[in-house]
Amino acid sequence: MAMEAHEIEKMIREAFPTAEVEIKDLAGDGNHYAATVVAEEFRGLTRVKQHQAVYAALKGKMDGSHGELHALALTTKVPA
Repeated sequence: MAMEAHEIEKMIREAFPTAEVEIKDLAGDGNHYAATVVAEEFRGLTRVKQHQAVYAALKGKMDGSHGELHALALTTKVPA
């Protein structure tokens, strides 16, 4: 089952209230997205830890073949 971009954005914003979130549907199929997340909560975290935190915010929606979200190209940053 596909996910809507606004659902992904909502889950990320719930975990990172200060975040600027941009979601793009890459294939128009609701399964392949690119997300850019800029959040103060990432300060002091490695890029890997930032990505892990975002995936955790998605609460299992990307779990292998049973997930609702097939692919997420993720860019994370701290605010300038």
